[in-house]
Amino acid sequence: MALQAVLFDHDGTLVDSEVVHFRHWREALATEPVDLTEAIYREAFAGIPTTANAEWLVRNFPVTVDAATLVARKEAITRAMLATGAFPLVDQARAVIDAFHGRGVRMGVVTGAGPESIAATLREYGLADRLPVVVSAADVVHSKPAPDCYCLALERLGIAATDAVAFEDSETGLRAAVGAGLRCYAIRTPFTAGHDFSLATGVFPSLADATRYVLEQG
Repeated sequence: MALQAVLFDHDGTLVDSEVVHFRHWREALATEPVDLTEAIYREAFAGIPTTANAEWLVRNFPVTVDAATLVARKEAITRAMLATGAFPLVDQARAVIDAFHGRGVRMGVVTGAGPESIAATLREYGLADRLPVVVSAADVVHSKPAPDCYCLALERLGIAATDAVAFEDSETGLRAAVGAGLRCYAIRTPFTAGHDFSLATGVFPSLADATRYVLEQG
């Protein structure tokens, strides 16, 4: 059966956001006894929901506040940025979306983050009509790596997992997509180069490369 739908992860897959999130986390931790290096961020933060990031910090550093406070700090910084702009799209993201749209493939976004970031992306780049199905961490009880977010997206699309594919840039997201029964194509970015992508249907250096492969398969 022909491909009916594509589900994109947001951060790191559609938008080049990890370096910005890293900067925002460092700002949120400015008054804490934490030296959040890029190496630590790549190993323990990239592709992982904010709440899990904060819980990891509480477990591993002598921070002076609880996880909920860290989450609130980080999210306030990111919301302030999103109020006036959005994360930059990854290279050729718009061309990828146009290519699937031209084939009549339905599309959606599934993220482990909150809805504000996706809303800013859709607004800033005029993509709401191309990406009508949106599932964020606010829509499910258990976020990635649980499969709930992808299961909900499939339910909203009204299709089976076998009729869709997912694109993810992290091990956490990959596990969520595969857990929902989806074929998932992994994008290996500088921030997720060390992630375990053994569950992926294919691993590619860019979203554009992964898209070309999927379209060639029909």
